[in-house]
Amino acid sequence: MGVIRVEDPGDPRLVDYLSVRERDLVGRDGRFVAEGVVVLEKLIAAGRHPLRSVLLAQKRLAALAPLLAGLPVEVPVYAADQAVMDAVVGFHIHRGVLAVGERAEPSAEALLDGLPEAALVVGLMGIANHDNMGGLFRNAAAFGADAVLIGPDCCDPLYRKAIRVSVGAALTVPFATVADGQGLAGLLAGRGFEVLALSPAGQAGLGELAWSPRQAVLFGAEGPGLPAAVLARSRTVRIPMAAGFDSLNVATTSGIVLCRLAELRGKTAA
Repeated sequence: MGVIRVEDPGDPRLVDYLSVRERDLVGRDGRFVAEGVVVLEKLIAAGRHPLRSVLLAQKRLAALAPLLAGLPVEVPVYAADQAVMDAVVGFHIHRGVLAVGERAEPSAEALLDGLPEAALVVGLMGIANHDNMGGLFRNAAAFGADAVLIGPDCCDPLYRKAIRVSVGAALTVPFATVADGQGLAGLLAGRGFEVLALSPAGQAGLGELAWSPRQAVLFGAEGPGLPAAVLARSRTVRIPMAAGFDSLNVATTSGIVLCRLAELRGKTAA
């Protein structure tokens, strides 16, 4: 592993890391920033998105040398003093570990067609909060979902904070964006999935669900929930709650529902 020592915050080789927070808002033309050791480990191990470069605080280099030793020789690893790294990114990056990856996202159709006969898919619509998006991906990974489909009105799961909140799961769980969110239920049903949709007014209680080889579960934004047209094409499911209360945070909801489905599918440890 060849490490490139950087002493000038204006070094043009670090252009991908300049003003991280500001560029989080405007996008990076198909690239994304991953932050922290655990996230970097998952980015490298999953190999779903090509790694473009790594930037480390000098003090982190020795501890991460075994992880970085296996990187392709064409992936540069930059090391800088903490003050230089902070000046590059525009704030104190206390974790001292950043990487830039390149988005590699299949079409929704290709992703679904590549799934095994028995599969669990998560569908998301209207998820605009990056904390919720990260939590949803973390739950999808924890309970063995095979893929996530994202409506066009959702925020980006490869936004830096979403990746961090997901503990890197946004880099490991296969996902694709659908062009037509209203057609999500039909897309899944056409490939043999039992489509479940969460709603406080759901026809079936969560405990009534049974195993099915191909299941997809849809989650919508808190408040408006899933569109009526999507609910009409799905089997609606509710989580029984105490009287006078009928809603949960969407990430919490997904954890409860996916745990139940994982149990039915035998994907949770005894």
